[in-house]
Amino acid sequence: MATSKVKQIHDFGQSIWLDFIDRKVIASGELKKLVEEDGVRGVTSNPAIFEKAISSSSDYNADIAELAKSDKTNEEIFFGLAVADIKLACDLLWPVYNEEDVVGADGYVSLEVSPFLALDTQGTISQARQLWDAVDKDNVMIKIPGTEPGLPAIQTAISEGININVTLLFGLDRYEAVTEAYISGLEQRAAQGLPVNHVSSVASFFLSRIDILVDPMLDEKGVGEMKGEVAIASAKLAYQIYKRVFSSDRWKKLEEKGAVPQRLLWASTSNKNPAFKDTRYVEALIGPNTVNTIPLETLEAYRDHGDPASRLEDDLEAATQTMEKVREAGIDMDAITKQLEEEGIEKFNKPFQKLLDAIEQQK
Repeated sequence: MATSKVKQIHDFGQSIWLDFIDRKVIASGELKKLVEEDGVRGVTSNPAIFEKAISSSSDYNADIAELAKSDKTNEEIFFGLAVADIKLACDLLWPVYNEEDVVGADGYVSLEVSPFLALDTQGTISQARQLWDAVDKDNVMIKIPGTEPGLPAIQTAISEGININVTLLFGLDRYEAVTEAYISGLEQRAAQGLPVNHVSSVASFFLSRIDILVDPMLDEKGVGEMKGEVAIASAKLAYQIYKRVFSSDRWKKLEEKGAVPQRLLWASTSNKNPAFKDTRYVEALIGPNTVNTIPLETLEAYRDHGDPASRLEDDLEAATQTMEKVREAGIDMDAITKQLEEEGIEKFNKPFQKLLDAIEQQK
């Protein structure tokens, strides 16, 4: 049998994680098949994914009824359900995490803190600790949004040895601040004489949402030929920041102690503009030491007609020029990334509230 085109991406140093989880995909053996045949090397979840899983299925009803007998809040009931799924997925991906010579490179399953805590540093730290302890698996990653209040939470969690998936990143300055939080957290840990070799993190840079917001502005400014280019250009420049930060003398001191770089993860990679190829955000950004988390539909599309090749560092000059032209056109990327972050928080808050309401109705 020919090697899956999805699996071939791994030959270029990029790991594919599945941006989807529910009980059915685990229990049916589908996730195991995706790991074995398509080389899926991790799983990510978010409030919207869990809302669909729980609201559109009866798989969780018995557990909700059981948990409702206690005095747990609806949010505590949700996390009880989510933690159970995450544990199962962690066990399934444990062989990937535990592969010889690359222990901890992949095999992670991500669980997000409540989106209601996106601007609450202390609340985020507290819940990150709770979820880390509740899952109690070395290959879980706790998702924390890369908001300004999220940065100290990320640093604290890393210093405590908690694996972190930093989510909702849209801008280059904030991404660099996230690398600083990661490195500072590891330095704190090393200063206390604690090991840094099994702490892992990814920084999730969101793509398609950038183009959705920017493309209509490009048309208005008369530079519509750049539509669909800004997110990819941003990602390519983010990767150059990654290479600079994780080759510095400061980083090398941690690397000598066994620390691993915080990889960039491409998120929001399902194309939402029918004018472009449906695998656009997978195709353009294949490159070494990166992760792409893709929904099932995009994975299936790539399996069918993907074209795996390393392209992440192609046309870097063009990427720089694209961002310069955007500025010259009077489009304020700082304002756009701030708007995207605010909208991103809201896009997770709404399904999370809907989820809590659905649990209330099922109790």
